[in-house]
Amino acid sequence: MHIKGYAVRQAKLSLEKFEYKAEELGAWDVEIAITHCGICHSDIHLIDDDWHISQYPLLPGHEIIGQIVAAGARVNHLHIGQRVGVGWQRSACLKCEQCLAGDDNLCEESHATCVGHYGGFAESIRTDSRFVFAIPDRLSSENAAPLLCAGITVYSPLKHFHVRPSMKAGVIGIGGLGHLALQFTRAFGCEVTAFSTSPDKEAEAKSFGAHHFINSRDPSQMQTAAGKLDFILSTVFADLDWTGYMNLLKPRGNLCFVGAAASPVQIPVFSLITGQKSISGSPIGSRSAMNEMLEFAARHNIKAKTEVLPMTEVNRAIQKVRDNKARYRMVLVN
Repeated sequence: MHIKGYAVRQAKLSLEKFEYKAEELGAWDVEIAITHCGICHSDIHLIDDDWHISQYPLLPGHEIIGQIVAAGARVNHLHIGQRVGVGWQRSACLKCEQCLAGDDNLCEESHATCVGHYGGFAESIRTDSRFVFAIPDRLSSENAAPLLCAGITVYSPLKHFHVRPSMKAGVIGIGGLGHLALQFTRAFGCEVTAFSTSPDKEAEAKSFGAHHFINSRDPSQMQTAAGKLDFILSTVFADLDWTGYMNLLKPRGNLCFVGAAASPVQIPVFSLITGQKSISGSPIGSRSAMNEMLEFAARHNIKAKTEVLPMTEVNRAIQKVRDNKARYRMVLVN
């Protein structure tokens, strides 16, 4: 069997039509006919080999929605015709300390959907069913696709760091990750403050769930939040005044990074010691967290704001992401 899609043959080039021979369907594998695939900034990093892990030809895509059309002999938790999703992770060893503790996303032997494998900018994909997730009926495919990477990325730290309804939380950046983080944090019951360098995003940030909006370029506005926040989630890739954000935390507050800052984060140790504050980072979540996140999103009507283009216009869609003109997630449709 051959699968058609769109791949890049060298770093930083446009994607071209591409066809590859699919692996044999294993006992735990399913074949998914892809209907939707979101475009994540990680796809851009892989196309450009920014992380020096890309292998060419590279067929990106890891926010996949589709229907199962074939299943291996050991697959009994999913069925033919079921609508499912695939995110960043396609496998793990399932026997190491992290996997046995339920943290399979932290497995050292995990594999990514489109690193060393062909991803979702294609007509179909074959992958391990144990990392394939049922999509709740209440979520539309277009809005659910970005949840499989962006959604779990912002949900996982809220769960892991025990964010509670009594807390006051901040979200830095109102973009592809940030607009979902605002929705999840509000649904957790928190009092939510959005931080952005774009004042024109205030109304939209509040529509996503923010109670308060702060223009982070205005020192007087930043000062109004000093010492008031329990948890701050940074979704941006820019270099910011991180010491200034540490000053916004209450004692024992946490500044958590899910967006990779462009340069090493510079924070004086004294700002951590005073008030027992902490900084942390968080990747995607485990399989159980993914299932939980999807059900939570369906229950609270959390969805990505998307713009849809046909798969044939993949390069146009990628350019919109590169130019930061996507508000807020691009989704390709077969």
